[in-house]
Amino acid sequence: MTATQTGPAGRMQIARGLISLRERLGLTQTQVAERAGVSTTTVSRYEAWQDRARIRWATVKALADACEATTQEREALVKIARSQTDGWWVGNNAIPEWMDPLVSFEHAAAYEHVFANTVVPGLLQTREYALAIHQAREVRSSNEAIERMVDARVKRQESLHREHHAPALHLWVVLDEAVLHRTVGDAQIMARQLTHLHEAAQSPNVDIQILPFRAGAHAAGAGHFVILGKNDEREPLNSMAVVYIELRRRGLYLDSPEDVGAYKLTFDYLRSQAADTAASLRLIDRARQELPS
Repeated sequence: MTATQTGPAGRMQIARGLISLRERLGLTQTQVAERAGVSTTTVSRYEAWQDRARIRWATVKALADACEATTQEREALVKIARSQTDGWWVGNNAIPEWMDPLVSFEHAAAYEHVFANTVVPGLLQTREYALAIHQAREVRSSNEAIERMVDARVKRQESLHREHHAPALHLWVVLDEAVLHRTVGDAQIMARQLTHLHEAAQSPNVDIQILPFRAGAHAAGAGHFVILGKNDEREPLNSMAVVYIELRRRGLYLDSPEDVGAYKLTFDYLRSQAADTAASLRLIDRARQELPS
């Protein structure tokens, strides 16, 4: 059997697909294991996408068959298992281990929804703004290490401009107005960052809404979060959705339908509370004009 180093995005699609097939048939993991001729531990591992062990496409096929998947469903999962390749971020020491899944998801996702309440999201940062952020956070890192981190952050932004393996990522950001007034670096760096935001907001695949101070209490409560996903109506098992919450020195990934649904609802509320895109452009422009020259 051939093993592949399936990335987090592919592993999650396989995991969610296998869980869906098993639950549709009302089977336990032990029953699926008996039908497929594998151990219960193997079934559990294939349903837990954060396990980093190698994925064997023949095992995926056996598990799908054990759950009486249709030919189309089985082939959709096997295709994911057989086609995964290592991305540029794999083994890149500038990408923290807990962020490896995030970059993988951005590479595979069709959309990314972000609520940011402290700094501009990484996909919209200028290089000098990103450098100032890393210098503040990585006080014990060398200049060379920080430069590599910034290079990696800038490279992540390629997902907004990709053309080859998939359409460009559709980014929708709700940005707390406080972010516009938090001077990162200095006034000149901040002015250029706000100019970049203003320009990015006019791209066809980028939507930016500002949540103004006057909105008062809002739906997010806990703060910054990211929703990534894609919907495939022809092959639903190729769909994916995950929530990423960045913590200090680690990331939290939520992929249960209940958790994802709750955050999607929160994001919908935030979009309704935020200024529309035209008014948001004016708020960005006003914040830029208020900076000292």
